[in-house]
Parts: sequence; structure tokens; C-alpha cells
Amino acid sequence: MDIRRVPFDHPDAVKLNDEVQAEYHERYGDGGDATVLDPSDFQPPGGVYLIAYDETDRPVATGGWRRQDKNAEGNEDGDAELKRMYVIKDVRGRGLARRMLAALEEDARAAGRVRMVLETGTEQPEAIALYTSSGYEPCAKFGYYRFYESSRCFAKAL
Repeated sequence: MDIRRVPFDHPDAVKLNDEVQAEYHERYGDGGDATVLDPSDFQPPGGVYLIAYDETDRPVATGGWRRQDKNAEGNEDGDAELKRMYVIKDVRGRGLARRMLAALEEDARAAGRVRMVLETGTEQPEAIALYTSSGYEPCAKFGYYRFYESSRCFAKAL
């Protein structure tokens, strides 16, 4: 797997984001993640967006983090918020998500962030299993979905 830094509005990032949004809609029936994201959120040193490519140069996995500090949505100083973790369906189960997560954690740590946080939902048990097996623990809810019953928030010290 070849992991590359790309802008959030790169054509491959847009394609994979459309796919993950469709999957969110399929699982939750709500049109996808309504969290407002801007390409500038993922520009170093305040964030990064990564795409993993397979041996044929096909984009197969994605993820990013963006800087968050203490705010009205429940974030704390030093947070790096994980966003848009996704692996295309036909290559799942090969450890790509775990490798992408490790790369994002390393990048956020190098940027001086002290805690990685993420929000997922009850209809994504695979994601919850990945994060808890990677050392993430439940934390106070934050972000756009913090008042939703189906929301689950996790954090890990970097």
C-alpha cells in the first residue's frame, strides 16, 4: 500500500468521500455525514488527508485528521479529530484501515497534537472494533453528532 498526502478536494479524495457518504446513508438513512469540512481543515500543519493506493494505483483507503482545540462542541486543546476513515469494500479485512490509522496518528503526533478523537456510530460496529482494539477508549461526546443517541466518541492519547 502506497500512502500519499493529498488535498481533501483531490479527485480521488472526492471519489472516496462520495463512496463513504453513500455508505453512511445506507447505514443510517440520513444522507451521509453532515459535519462541515473544508479542504483547508486538512492542510499541514493543522491536519492532513491521506489516500492509500494499491499496486495498480487504484485509491483504496482514505482518512484524515484536523486540528481541534477547546470549543463549544466539546473538543479539548491539543485534539486531532479523525475524519473520513474509509476502505473500499473489495479490499476490507486486509489491515488497510489499521495501517491508515497508524499513519494518521503518527502524523498528528509529529504535528504536536496530544490526543486523537473520533466520532462514529452504532451502525458501524467494524469501526468501533477497530478503534477499541487500537487503544481508543470512550470519551465525552463532541462534534456535530454529540446529541445523537447513535453517536459514539472515542479518544486516544498520542
